[in-house]
Amino acid sequence: MLSIGAFAQIGQVTHRMLRHWDTAGLLVPAHVDEFSGYRSYDPSQLERLHRIVALRQLGFGLDDIALILEQGIDAERIAAMLRLRRAEVEEEHRVAAARLVDVERRLHLIESENQMSQVEIIEKPLPAVRLAAQTASVPEHEVGSTVGPLFESLENVLGDECGALSTPIAQYSLGEDGMDITVGYAYGGERRDGFELVDLPAVELAICGVHLGAMDHIRETWSAVHAEIIARGYVPSGPCRELYVRAVSEDQSDWVTELQQPVERP
Repeated sequence: MLSIGAFAQIGQVTHRMLRHWDTAGLLVPAHVDEFSGYRSYDPSQLERLHRIVALRQLGFGLDDIALILEQGIDAERIAAMLRLRRAEVEEEHRVAAARLVDVERRLHLIESENQMSQVEIIEKPLPAVRLAAQTASVPEHEVGSTVGPLFESLENVLGDECGALSTPIAQYSLGEDGMDITVGYAYGGERRDGFELVDLPAVELAICGVHLGAMDHIRETWSAVHAEIIARGYVPSGPCRELYVRAVSEDQSDWVTELQQPVERP
């Protein structure tokens, strides 16, 4: 019999891993002292240990390993599981490669121009949201003077109920007659006269940046977001959104707006 220490040393695993696999039922010691709880292993169990380690190194989870050990090795089933694991590893590689490109690009910017990006850009999904909304189509140069009045009109319709709505969102898309604008608040109530119910779909991936301060400089932040989209190898895949995280003061000096652009690989 081998002590847990000797067995762990031969198998190049930790005591903690052996205890964990014991608890999971993957590798139960050949003997456990009833008084001290000390585990001992039979040398023949080294084969099972190697199989567990090999499957773990391939990325299989404990449930999959338990299934393989319990039902034996079936070539077709193992092949199917390996194909699934291959797809997962390929996706992990794609994500890691994209992150490496981003790191290299930022490093080049710092080393060549001795400056950091003024806008931090992240990738994330966007949840679906239903808005109590109003809409308009206007020439692009009138967008800035249209959004505020649309929100004011909506607030007049919602009345006291508006105070309980904390997620103001605007969506923008180019239409035949200019810019199609939808402004609204996340809303779970029934439709009433004076506003529409508009469902913004969930987005699998969006490039997002934060704009601080007044809206008269927001084009610069949007330019930074779109430059980052190109640099990361994406293309816009739907209408962009602005989430007004804080929009209270009249002079807009403390406003916080998240810019959200859905994207996809070309």
